[in-house]
Order: sequence, then C-alpha cells, then structure tokens
Amino acid sequence: MSDIASYDPPVDLLSERVILITGVADTIGRAVALAAAAHGATVVLSDRDQSALEPVYDTIEGAGQPQPAILPLDLAKGGEAEFLGVAETLGQEFGRLDGLVHCAAYAPYLSRIDDYGAEDWDIVLRVNLTAAFLLTQTCLPLLRAADDPAVVFTADRVGRRGRAYWGAYSAAKFGIEGLMQTLAEETSEGGQMRANSLDPGAVRSGLRLHLYPGEDPHQLPDAETVANRYLYLLGADSRGITGQTF
Repeated sequence: MSDIASYDPPVDLLSERVILITGVADTIGRAVALAAAAHGATVVLSDRDQSALEPVYDTIEGAGQPQPAILPLDLAKGGEAEFLGVAETLGQEFGRLDGLVHCAAYAPYLSRIDDYGAEDWDIVLRVNLTAAFLLTQTCLPLLRAADDPAVVFTADRVGRRGRAYWGAYSAAKFGIEGLMQTLAEETSEGGQMRANSLDPGAVRSGLRLHLYPGEDPHQLPDAETVANRYLYLLGADSRGITGQTF
C-alpha cells in the first residue's frame, strides 16, 4: 500500500481473529483495541492494572462487538514464568493467536546520559524491549497456529535516529527495530507470519503528557487517527509485507 495513513479498513477486516494488545490503559493501545474490536476481532486487553482495562472491556461489550478478554500483566515485574503463563492461558482459551500488538511504553523522564539512573535504565529497557521479546517469544507457537499471523511493534522516531535526553527509551526503541527485523527474517519463509514496526508519530497520550507537561495536548491529534494504520498491518490487506518500518 502506498499510503498507510489513508487506509480505510473494511468493516469485517479482523473478523474471527484473536488479537492481543498491550498498553491498553493508555490512548494508543486503547484506540487500537477499540478499532480492532469494531472490525470484528476478539481482543485480548492487556496492561498492568485490571481496573484500567475494565472500561475498555465495557465499551466493546456495550457496542455488541465480539466479547473481549482481560489479561493483566505487569511488564516491569513479570518474569519468564509469567509470560509462559500468558501463552498457556491464551492457548487454553483460543488455541491460536492471529495478532500481537505491542503498544505498552514507559519513560520516567528525559535526561542526559550523565544523569540517567541505572535502575531506571533497567526498568525502561525491560518494559519497552525485554518484555516485548518475552511476550513475542512465548506466543510464537500460538501465532504459528494461525492462518495469517501478524506482529506489530510500536516504534518511535527516537528509535530510528537518536535524540538528546531520550536515554534508555531511545535505546529500547532502537532495540525494537532490531527485534522486529530479526523476527521478520526468521519467520519470512513461506510468507505466513509477518512482523513490522509502526511509528504513530506525536499523538495525545499519557506518556506524551508526562514527558511534555508544558505542551498543550489539544494541539496534538487523537490516538484514534492512527488506529487504522495498525489495522492495516494486522489484516489480510498487508499479507506478504514483513520486516518493514512504517
């Protein structure tokens, strides 16, 4: 597709598909979850706190869309056993996974490398990179059990060209690009599975507000404006496209 930003998904694009989305408590993850459900997906909603997921669940259920599932998962604290448990639960409930979208993101502050706290560095890399690796790895058997599986990593411009003060977040997002490209290479044979990254740009989000408290969030586009780009990478219209940065 020449312009992913103008993609207009058919209403049944994700019908009968099971899609796991992380970071649903913040605006981008929530927008993607709501859009995926509106286009027929059974959405597995994941974030740290169950209470933050329940309003999204209620919205989807109230709209008469496929009943979603709630999967609380603390990416900062979860170990390999927790991620294996996630895959086991999904396998028992659904038997496969058609899509995995990594929207969860965390950055405590902007800082010079001189001043970046070592413990904060570890946590930022864990949430933004290591957890994405662990969740993807443990879900690979379920993804391979699907007919047309897709993994979408949320990228950032500071993970494609480093910028001052972004520290561990920038390093983690560079790592996400490498993880995506490696996964795409390893799963490209046969063209069944695809993995891509998407930089949604500057949109109104909790993370953006936290890092730029002096910025007027109403000057930024809503997260809903980028949701269809994720749907394109999840649905059959992007079949055969893998290892790409959008």
